[in-house]
Amino acid sequence: MSQNILVVNAGSSSVKFALFSLGLAQPTALLKGQISNIGGIPHIQAQDAQGHDAAFALPPDGITSHGDAFEALINWLEDRGETLCAAGHRIVHGGGNFTTPIKIDDAALHALDALCPLAPHHQPYNLAAIRALAARLPALPQVACFDTAFHSRQPPEARQLGLPESFAERGIRRYGFHGLSYESVTKTLPALTGKALPSRLIVAHLGNGASMCAIKDGKGIATTMGFSTLDGLPMGTRSGAIDPGVLLHLMREDGAGLAELEDLLYNHSGLLGISGISSDMRTLLESDNERADAAITFFCYRISRELGSLAAALGGLDGLVFTGGIGENAAPVRAQILHLAAWLGLAIDEQANDTASTRITMDGSTASAWVVPTNEERTIAHHTQEVLMITRSASFKC
Repeated sequence: MSQNILVVNAGSSSVKFALFSLGLAQPTALLKGQISNIGGIPHIQAQDAQGHDAAFALPPDGITSHGDAFEALINWLEDRGETLCAAGHRIVHGGGNFTTPIKIDDAALHALDALCPLAPHHQPYNLAAIRALAARLPALPQVACFDTAFHSRQPPEARQLGLPESFAERGIRRYGFHGLSYESVTKTLPALTGKALPSRLIVAHLGNGASMCAIKDGKGIATTMGFSTLDGLPMGTRSGAIDPGVLLHLMREDGAGLAELEDLLYNHSGLLGISGISSDMRTLLESDNERADAAITFFCYRISRELGSLAAALGGLDGLVFTGGIGENAAPVRAQILHLAAWLGLAIDEQANDTASTRITMDGSTASAWVVPTNEERTIAHHTQEVLMITRSASFKC
């Protein structure tokens, strides 16, 4: 009987999942899918490793909670004859203490709860998934993999905020996120190119959430996201970096409160706010509305600005990787960014870019650019297998 790892990425109203079988080198993908709109009119989709739809019917009583979602998911997997030996979770925030994947126990869960104020829009739902799965399968080992961990070796100056030291002692500093994606890219790129990882590499994770990371000899040394997932690049609905004086002005002149500002910055800004049309880059690229063009132009401009900043942190640039939903699929966005970055030695190969080839710069380009699909799920599955092998016990039969 095969033994499988369930990978979970839970949000406020969705559960993304993937199933991997154990392997000697690394886990092998079997299934992936998503249960979305939990608490509303739910939608379920699933595909096998070949991309074919896998039948997953909506339970008759609907899905009103994460608990219902996991009940439906586990029942479906059991009906398919799949056996779980572990679950791995994407946890957005590990704070300053959790810098490697860990096996979850009560003490760890309590410590992760304490980090919820640092990521209020993500962490509570990540932990709700752990609890819901434990309620359904209490004996199942679970592993936490942290989005902040990849950035834990940044130099002190890259973590610092311009605030009194007492704030840093409270954990108010720069952390960085999307670390599981950056880790995935650093492992995948050498396999695609047949060469060592470039010494001075910048990875642009561009999607509904977006950030960039400077990677020196495989180690993250600077990133655009900081204390929160709001910082840095403009995103689908998030503002990205904004002068804090703007927020003070809105509080003083408009009487804006915490809830109003939080809603503005997280849900009504970025591509959606600038365009007034959509947060989806595909929709904006298809539109002939000038506000859609303004949103795309601003998005690319901010990326080019951050590219220069990260190249300065690296002391130059050898390679640039595009990943994430926009980075992997939006050729016009990549082209605009590369044209703005020509001064860094990036000479775009237009044909390669249009067809999303792995390398999208010319042979004579001083620095190279690639399109590399991220695979955070495989990274989590790999870590889960490693952690449980290290902490193998009589109750662990994988």
